[in-house]
Amino acid sequence: MPADIVLIPCLSDNYAVLLRDPATETVVLVDAPEATPIAAALEARSWRLTDILITHKHADHIDGLAALKQRYGAKAYGPKAEAASIPGLDATLSEGDVAEIGPWRFETIATPGHTKGHVAFHEPAEGWLFSGDTLFVMGCGRLFEDTPAAMWASLSKLAALPNETQVWCGHEYTVSNAKFCAAILPEDPAIGERLKKVEATRAAGKPTVPTTIGAEKATNVFLRAAEDKVAAAVGLSADDPAAVFAELRERKNRG
Repeated sequence: MPADIVLIPCLSDNYAVLLRDPATETVVLVDAPEATPIAAALEARSWRLTDILITHKHADHIDGLAALKQRYGAKAYGPKAEAASIPGLDATLSEGDVAEIGPWRFETIATPGHTKGHVAFHEPAEGWLFSGDTLFVMGCGRLFEDTPAAMWASLSKLAALPNETQVWCGHEYTVSNAKFCAAILPEDPAIGERLKKVEATRAAGKPTVPTTIGAEKATNVFLRAAEDKVAAAVGLSADDPAAVFAELRERKNRG
């Protein structure tokens, strides 16, 4: 029986994700931006939260953690490198560690860049990736604590996952991201077509999450920094994709 998956809008543009296994009634939350809408989603379905996965320490991903733990007694997992900044973690995880929860095995992928201790969670059997603020739909996170080279390496690890992998990210930034990608490669038909679809999706009040690794490799310029035409668009050589990525990220910061 397939898992139940619920995407929960939180704050102004955050997302949390609930996963439920019908056989065991295991319920996993990925990130905890705020308690109220998450609790409301749980209560509406009569689900009891059992476990929480946290991708990184920023307040808009952990502010609901304490209240949800108190209400449901859930076990919280998060990045070992940021444990001192995330009160309430019961288990800490580093690159290669696995959180076995119900029927699932969440593999921890270290993805420094947005923060130095950021992690993503990959469930290979289900084909899920929870990328937090590392990889967005047609974008990537800002670099608050680490280098462009570190973020490029993190994104490259995620891009190596199977193309059909579903990517659930932490924010709804897609319209802005798609416009940026289209400005970098205005003649790219896949990007142009996706921009139209993204705008229509948001105009209808629907989320653009999840995406897939394959869709991101095709239309997310941040994952295409090693391509000649992307490098040329920012006046650089594809021989140094980390430098191309850095220029792309700086341009997006200014945009």
